[in-house]
Amino acid sequence: MANKQYIVIGLGRFGASVAKTLYKLNCEVVAVDIDVHKVEDIADYVTHSVCLDATDEVALTQLGITNFDVAIVSIGSDIQASIMVTLALKELGVQYIISKSSNSTHTKILQKIGATKVIQPENDLGIRIAHSIVSSNVLDYIQLSDEYQVNELLIPDDWANKSIYQMNFREKFRISVVAIKRDKDIIVSPTNDDVLKNGDIVVCICKNKDMDQIRKYLK
Repeated sequence: MANKQYIVIGLGRFGASVAKTLYKLNCEVVAVDIDVHKVEDIADYVTHSVCLDATDEVALTQLGITNFDVAIVSIGSDIQASIMVTLALKELGVQYIISKSSNSTHTKILQKIGATKVIQPENDLGIRIAHSIVSSNVLDYIQLSDEYQVNELLIPDDWANKSIYQMNFREKFRISVVAIKRDKDIIVSPTNDDVLKNGDIVVCICKNKDMDQIRKYLK
């Protein structure tokens, strides 16, 4: 996706972080905010920075909004502006819109008016922290859908020196191991013959309900 064009609207901490990171990943990034100081502050860290009111459809059209592959609406506390910008982008024909939400009601509205993806950073971070607190072996957690999730699990001591075949992950835990992290190395799509070692991290995909059972085992 490095050759795609991105526009980030709203340059608070979250929006600025997204814009700068995309630029570091060699993406073309236009950063937009109504606050001229925020626009000036980010100018050296993105392809272009523009000061404008993104709720103004005429201004968005003049900016060439339809040329962007992805629009990220990261407006924070002004929920009305967030909704108006998301709706304007949809009506102007932007194909992929990622909108930041402040709460569940905000999320529902953004979804109904056409946001391709809605994220709630504070909520998502809270969920990930909670999962890591419940079990110290769960290092990271990503919700893929309402049914599936991805987890990084630090293997318990009794998994060490056992092969993928011996662990029988699919039958015993109903998880699919897609990678093993070992120090700085990553073993992608490990085979049945790969042997786990102390300190290994397994990256696995499973259903939400099955992860609940694994978490009980890891306590």
